[in-house]
Amino acid sequence: MNFDVFTLAAVTDELNDKLSGGRVQDSLEIGNEAVGLEIYAGHTRHYLLVSAHPQEARLHLAPDRLRRGVEHPSPLGLLMRRHLEGAFLRKVSQPPWERVAHLEFDGPEGPITLIAETMDRRSNILLVRDGKILDCVRRVGPDENRVRVSLPGHEYAPPPPQPLKRPPTKLTLALLADMLDGNPEKVAWRLLTEQLLGFSPMLAREAIYRAAQRLEGVRAADVSARALLDVIAGLTDQLMHGQFEPGVAEENGLVRAYAAYEITHLPGWRPTEGISAALVAFHGAPVGAEAYEAAKAPVRAQIDEASERVTRRLESLRRQASDESERERLRQSGELILAYQYQVKPRQTELVAQYDFDAPPLTIALDPSLTAVENARAYFERYDKAKRAAAGVPSLIQAAENELAFLKQLSTDLTLAANWPEIAEVQETLQANGYWRGPRAAGPRGGKSAPLKVTTPEGIVIWVGRNSRQNDEVTFSKGRPEDLWLHARGVPGAHVVIKSGGRRVPGAVIDRAAGLAAYYSAARGEGRALVDVTERRYVRKIKGGKPGMVTYRNESPVEATPAGER
Repeated sequence: MNFDVFTLAAVTDELNDKLSGGRVQDSLEIGNEAVGLEIYAGHTRHYLLVSAHPQEARLHLAPDRLRRGVEHPSPLGLLMRRHLEGAFLRKVSQPPWERVAHLEFDGPEGPITLIAETMDRRSNILLVRDGKILDCVRRVGPDENRVRVSLPGHEYAPPPPQPLKRPPTKLTLALLADMLDGNPEKVAWRLLTEQLLGFSPMLAREAIYRAAQRLEGVRAADVSARALLDVIAGLTDQLMHGQFEPGVAEENGLVRAYAAYEITHLPGWRPTEGISAALVAFHGAPVGAEAYEAAKAPVRAQIDEASERVTRRLESLRRQASDESERERLRQSGELILAYQYQVKPRQTELVAQYDFDAPPLTIALDPSLTAVENARAYFERYDKAKRAAAGVPSLIQAAENELAFLKQLSTDLTLAANWPEIAEVQETLQANGYWRGPRAAGPRGGKSAPLKVTTPEGIVIWVGRNSRQNDEVTFSKGRPEDLWLHARGVPGAHVVIKSGGRRVPGAVIDRAAGLAAYYSAARGEGRALVDVTERRYVRKIKGGKPGMVTYRNESPVEATPAGER
């Protein structure tokens, strides 16, 4: 992900500069994984976003007032109101080489710390007092992590150290040469991410590009240790001393990446006023899915264009399947030529003859260079070819219908996409399947999006696929034959699996899963929707179909109200 150690360092520097000594006037929950603070500092209201999203965890200033995204506050939200509203921000700090920020406040009831852990799938937001966790966005019990328990009442434990990585500030020419020589075939930038603290994929790519003047196909053996050491030393020295150069890389009017340093290996670098401005340019204003409509527009145009092409092909195939008159005319022409072969004169160009007494005569074109029998044989060959082609039309129609269904699913995926990685996955899927017209555009990096995991009060896990790739993963990797499987009837949407293990599932859990299936589908805007429920064993991939395309049987419908994660 882009939000690396040095990005957070730039954010920390910016927050201390703009918010230090400021008073918290409001706190709110933007969603299930993000919170916001309104802080008055320097005679100005500032809006701070803290997100623990598994793919988009981040911390930065927002340009406008944040919107409350939950109907009822969570226990963490209530505690934030109690301990943070009216509090003064003393400082923001960052432990060395960690994507963790400590926001230290003097609150109405004493010192309190809001900790933002922006570490991909392990991201979390914790409210800590006197070293103990009051509450957090993502509760982690001992059954999930015996080393770091994140539960109310437990001592806060910082992320464990990474002993297999070394600080880039301690790197010497000999150590770097040994690293490169010991892994000659390793992709060079991946080697840096595995061996050096603070080196995200973006920073590692930039270092390799600056040292080798290229990036594609560069292995460790291709890089000069001396040149790479100079680049790493220059970058880390600049960043360690707070000499940040925040900006974004733009291509075709869309922001593809951001960093606290100049990116030279991507086109379209543009400096920004601060690191928060760069983050907002990349992620969009944090006000919900509508903030990404501009980014979705070119992808939607490609889906619409591809759908039109497939629809035209499907209509042509259906006309072929229903129009037998031309094939019959070829057969009748051959038979009439044979019947009248002795009346056909050499070099004759047409024959007029009647096949049915109650039908008009046929005018049959003849090749003057062929005999009557040869002309007849040519018509029969064309008839056989047309008949063979017609026999294959039903399968071509089925394939085109499957393509159209897949494109409709991608359109739904795009509509439901709520962040950059999810938009990028739709774009990459279009490109990978040959639907993208024009130059192939690189989507923002940061890993694949993950299926939604919901744990009910009964302790039952529900998996929800929110795009075609996730659907395939949920159904055939997460799901087992005895689990329950759900899908909104007749519309593209999520594959939902209830991890029942063959046990009886309470009706409330089925209703919850059905609500999720309806919410993450094209029926989201409907008041009620039918959702099919069956066992996963009755779900099959469509032969030759795209990811997430299935058939199923033995289903029972339930009526559901679309309801998202809560």
